[in-house]
Amino acid sequence: MGQLKKLSKPANPSPDKSVVTLLQQLSQELDLFFEKPDHYPREKIIDIAKSFLNALAKTIDEKALVKSESWAGINFENLLSLSNWLKWMKRARHVLQSDEVDDYGCDPAFELAIKPFFDFLYTKYFRVTTKGIENIPTSGRGLIVANHSGVLPYDAAMMKVSIFNEHSSQRDLRFLVDDFVFHFPFLGIFMNRIGGVRACPENAERLLTDEELVSVFPEGIKGISKHFTDRYRLQRFGRGGVIRLALKTRAPIIPTAIIGAEEIHPLVYKSSVLARPLGFPFIPITPTFPLLGPLGMIPLPTKWTISFGPPISFADSSDSDQRDGILINRKTEELRNLMQTMVFDLLKERRSIFWG
Repeated sequence: MGQLKKLSKPANPSPDKSVVTLLQQLSQELDLFFEKPDHYPREKIIDIAKSFLNALAKTIDEKALVKSESWAGINFENLLSLSNWLKWMKRARHVLQSDEVDDYGCDPAFELAIKPFFDFLYTKYFRVTTKGIENIPTSGRGLIVANHSGVLPYDAAMMKVSIFNEHSSQRDLRFLVDDFVFHFPFLGIFMNRIGGVRACPENAERLLTDEELVSVFPEGIKGISKHFTDRYRLQRFGRGGVIRLALKTRAPIIPTAIIGAEEIHPLVYKSSVLARPLGFPFIPITPTFPLLGPLGMIPLPTKWTISFGPPISFADSSDSDQRDGILINRKTEELRNLMQTMVFDLLKERRSIFWG
């Protein structure tokens, strides 16, 4: 455990250390608050939250994030132009009326229309660095297995943009989406239209049989609901479903590590009781949500790195391997340990949360 804590921090001291310290302090105070809410001075939490926001603003300003080269291409006057917004709305209305979708609801015209927004997130906002893109097969089936985080599936969207923009074959990625996403108004339909598919073994097997490139997050809900202090510690990989799927379809697994996504919504507390009536697994409490209302749902502009590892082949697997529980458990643990090592290696290289 000591090694995990050491590796989860930037290798060198940096100005955003105060941001991390305030997040940890806020987490501790929230635990005390929920133990005895009637006796806890609520002003203390508010003061710490304000200090966090001020420290974050100072950190970003000190590094001139909004003035750096990565932001130089943004014309904020154009973004705020009423005429441009009307053009986008007209285009969006036309695209929303499209009926050309595949069996899973993916709409290529809709994807193309909103791609500039995700390109902005990829290149300007999260400033994603992609490594190992050559490990993605140029054709045929492939199973990308990645660590999961971020409350909402930004990680899947950024991997999709990464593979399409950076790979020589401009491959399209189909990603499996947790059931709870479909409880949000419109979000489930939106995910379908940009290539997301409801997560279940049958859908995954069918996609791979159709020679698609598919991404899965075996940590599931446990991955996106990790406390901030547990970030980048991979959770249990279910019951070996990923390995069983690879054995059955003989699809290669591309182990993938993502860093940066775990800090976009720093989870300092979660409520399952309040979430249950809404059909959600939990309601997140972050330094900005629900304190800032809907604005608190905007992700922090962290610096991301996505690293695709060498493929693990299952081409020689036999039918009996699919029924070998010991083999499946062993392979699952080997995959988890490999991905954990990949995450740690990226963290060792990272100087800071916000500027890489």
